[in-house]
Amino acid sequence: VQFVESGGGLVQPGGSLRLSCAGSGFTFSSYDMRWYRQAPGKEREWVASISVPAGSTYYAPSVKGRFTISRDNAKNTVYLQMNSLEPQDTAVYYCNAYRLARDYWGQGTQVTVSS
Repeated sequence: VQFVESGGGLVQPGGSLRLSCAGSGFTFSSYDMRWYRQAPGKEREWVASISVPAGSTYYAPSVKGRFTISRDNAKNTVYLQMNSLEPQDTAVYYCNAYRLARDYWGQGTQVTVSS
């Protein structure tokens, strides 16, 4: 199982970024996909999920209304569109694939929100 995460970087407060996570080595379309983040000195926290097969989406209260999770099963890719970014969104962002007892993680991509 492999993931390629991209789209992180440095952005000013109020800006936007779009994270991508392309998976391989498993049946992507059969897995719920999630984004987590971990800020320095803090525990990893769940950010957003998109389920299968309905594609229902769920968000942490801290990002609801600003972030949007989506997936393209034809490309084996999950996205996280992040708008109105705030300094407290600074973290390493990880994608996660989950189905029953199987749990796979990406390598993480750094997002820094700073002026």
